[in-house]
Amino acid sequence: MSERSGSSSVRTVRVTKPNPVPTRLGVFPSGDGLDVAVVARAASGVDMCIFDEAGAETRFTLLGPKTGIWHGHIPGYGAGTRYGFRVHGTWDPDGGQFYNSHKLLLDPYGRGLDGVVDLKPAVYAHCVDEDLYPSEYPLRRSPIDSAPYMPRSVVVEPSFPIAPQPHVPWETTVIYEIHVKGFTKNMPGVPAELRGTYAGLAHPASVSYLKDLGITAVELLPIHAKCDEPFLTERGLTNYWGYSTLSFFAPEPSYATEASRERGAQAVVDEFRGMVSLLHQAGIEVILDVVYNHTCEGGDAGPTLSWRGLDSDMYYRHTSSRPVQTIDVTGTGNTINVDHPKTIQMVLDSLRYWVREMGVDGFRFDLAATLGRFSTGFSPMHPLLIAMATDDVLAHSKLIAEPWDVGPGGWQTGNFPVPFSEWNDHYRGALRNFWLADVRAQASGHVVSGPNDLATRLSGSQDVFEHGLGRLRGPRASINFVTAHDGFTLADLTAYDRKHNTANLENNRDGSDDNRSWNHGVEGTLASNGTHPSVDTPYAILSDLTIADLRSRSQRNILATMFVSSGTPMLTGGDEFGRTQYGNNNAYCQDDPISWVDWDLAESQHAQIDAVSWLIALRKAHPVLRPDRFATGTPHNGDTIADLSWYTAQGTPMPDYGWTDWRHRTFQMLRSGVTWGDRDALIIINANLDSAEVTLPEGHDLDWLVAYSTVWATPAEGGVGSTLNPAELSLEVEHVTPRSTLTIEPLSVTILLSDVAFRPES
Repeated sequence: MSERSGSSSVRTVRVTKPNPVPTRLGVFPSGDGLDVAVVARAASGVDMCIFDEAGAETRFTLLGPKTGIWHGHIPGYGAGTRYGFRVHGTWDPDGGQFYNSHKLLLDPYGRGLDGVVDLKPAVYAHCVDEDLYPSEYPLRRSPIDSAPYMPRSVVVEPSFPIAPQPHVPWETTVIYEIHVKGFTKNMPGVPAELRGTYAGLAHPASVSYLKDLGITAVELLPIHAKCDEPFLTERGLTNYWGYSTLSFFAPEPSYATEASRERGAQAVVDEFRGMVSLLHQAGIEVILDVVYNHTCEGGDAGPTLSWRGLDSDMYYRHTSSRPVQTIDVTGTGNTINVDHPKTIQMVLDSLRYWVREMGVDGFRFDLAATLGRFSTGFSPMHPLLIAMATDDVLAHSKLIAEPWDVGPGGWQTGNFPVPFSEWNDHYRGALRNFWLADVRAQASGHVVSGPNDLATRLSGSQDVFEHGLGRLRGPRASINFVTAHDGFTLADLTAYDRKHNTANLENNRDGSDDNRSWNHGVEGTLASNGTHPSVDTPYAILSDLTIADLRSRSQRNILATMFVSSGTPMLTGGDEFGRTQYGNNNAYCQDDPISWVDWDLAESQHAQIDAVSWLIALRKAHPVLRPDRFATGTPHNGDTIADLSWYTAQGTPMPDYGWTDWRHRTFQMLRSGVTWGDRDALIIINANLDSAEVTLPEGHDLDWLVAYSTVWATPAEGGVGSTLNPAELSLEVEHVTPRSTLTIEPLSVTILLSDVAFRPES
C-alpha cells in the first residue's frame, strides 16, 4: 500500500535548487540558505518540515532520489532552524518498510535537538493501544500526526575554537568512568545551577578534584541525545545511563544548564564544547561512551522516531525472508546494520564530527562486537573497524572496544585490530576471584587456586592480546578494570554477596548473578564498623579487624593491584572512596541518590582517596609500574636480571607447580627498571589469611624503599603521600636491605622500589 498524504492547512513548497553536494548527509548552512540531504532509498517522496517560532510548519518537497538520497537547497534559513522530515512511500512492515508521512522524523544527522519525545501512540508508525502495544496484526498504518509529540532537529554551527587536545600517551593514561549528571549532582563547591551538567563537570571544583586524584581522561557514560524506553516510562523510571540513543550527533540537552536549555540547541552544543575545552586546558582528555550498536526505536513494534521511518531495512538488521524480523544481538530489540555502506558512513561521520567539531579525544564502543558483525558473524576485518583504524582523524583518537555482545560468537576479547584497546573481562574476573571470591572460600575452609591467573593479568594479559590483527598493541590494549557502571561498585563488591535490585521494579531478576564478591561476613553496610567477620576462626585477621576495616583493606588490595598492572587502568568514579549503590548492580534506571555520587565523605573515605592519588602518582612517576611492552623473562640492554621474574615467599624462583598451589598465593613479582632507566619494582602479594615471612630476592642487590602497603589505612602511616615527590623517594621512606626477611601481613600488597636505578656496566 503506497501513501502520499498532506494537510491542506500546511504550506508546501517544492524545492527547485539541488544540494550541490548531496552525498554530504545532513542539514548545513550554505550561502543564502540550507543544504539538505537525507537517505530514504525506497521512499516515493520526502518533505523537509521547518517550524517557525510559533510552531507553524512549512513543508519543502525535496529533490530525488539520487542514489537513494533526497536533497535540495532551501534559501532563507540558517543556523537555529528547527526541522524534521516526513517520508512518503509504501507501507509494508513485513518487507521492512514503515513509510508514514503522518510521522515527523528526526534527522539522523541532526546536530542539535529541541524538545523531548512524548511517548504517546502518535509516535508509533503503526496503530497501538493505550499501553503502546500493537492494536492489530498485520501492523496497520497510524493516521495520527506525531509532530506535537516529537522534538525537532536544529541546525547548529561551531561558534568558538576548542582548546587543543592533550594527546596523553597511552602508557600514562588513567581513565575515570563517570556519569555527567551523577558526578556533580551533589558536589560541594559546584554552584547549584551548574550541578549535574556539562558546565558542572568543567567547574574548577570538579576539575581540581580530577587533577588532584591524577586522572588523565574522563570516560563519560553516553551523552548522545537519548529517549527512554516505553517499559521504563510506564514504571515511572528513566534510562539514566543513556544507552538508548535518539541522535548520534546531538548532545543530550538535559545535561546542559537550565540557562543553556532556555537559549536553545546552539547553547547546549556550546556548553558541551566549552566543557571539553576547559578539561583540555587542565590536561584531561574526554572519552565518550558511544552506542552505535542499536537505537532507542526498539523492535519493529517500537516507536518510529527517525531511522525506522526513513529506511528501516538499511539502518537495522533484518532476516532475509518475508515476513522480515529484526535481528537482535544487543538485547534491545534492534541491531544497527553495519553491513550497509550508508550505515557505516553514518557511524564514521558521527565519530569524525565529535572529534573535529566537538573536540573529544576518544570513544568507548558499547557492545563493539556488533560493529564488527557481518550477517555471518564477527570479523576483525569488518569494513567499519578497518575504516576507523585507518581513518586520518579517528586512528589518532583513543578507540576502546567493549569486545562482546549477546549474539552468537559475541565474546571477542583480544580480537580487535590496532589501534583499538579493549575492556579486559579476564582482568576483571581474575582480580575479583583472587581478592574476594577465593578469600571468601578460604575463610570457609576451602582450598583455592594459586596465583597463575593473577600473575598473567599483572603482566598485561599477553595471552589475550598478543595475537592476530591486534598483536602489536602491547599491554595498553588491555583496559584493566574491576568495576564499571554496570555491576557492583568496588565498595559493594566488598559488602554484598548478592544483588539488591528491587528498586528497578523487575523483582530483582535484572542484573548479573556472577558478581564474585565477598561481603566479609555481613550483607550490606549496617553494623559493619563494630563487628568482625568471625570471632570463632583460626585466622587472626578475621577476628582482629572490623568488617569495615577488612573491607577497606580488600578495596585497597584491588586498587593497588590495578595500578601496578601492565595495561591501562580504568577507575569507576567514586571507587576511590568506596561509593555505594546499596547493592544495586544494574542501576541503569536510577536517576536518584542510588546513582548520584555522595560527596559527604567520612574520614576513612578521605584516607582512601589519599591512597588512590598516591598509587596513581607512583605509577606516573615510575615507568616500571606501567610497562609499555610485554615482558620476555630475559635480561635486556646489558641487564643482569630478567625484565620480569617471579619468586616464592622464600625468595626462590617460582616453581612451575607453584602457580596452581594455594600456598603460593604469597609471592613476589620483580620488575627490572633498566628498560626505562627507572628503579626496580618489587611487588609482594600475600593473599592468604595468615601472616608470612617473606625473604626478598637478590635482584640487583640494591636497598629497597617501602613505597606503599595496603596495610596502611592512609599513605601517611607509611611516611608517604601527597607531601612527597614519588619520583624522588629516599631517606624519608622506610628502607629495607637486600635479601631481608619481612613479616608480611595477611591479605596485603606491598610495593617496594629500589633506592636507586641500576645502571648496567655496558
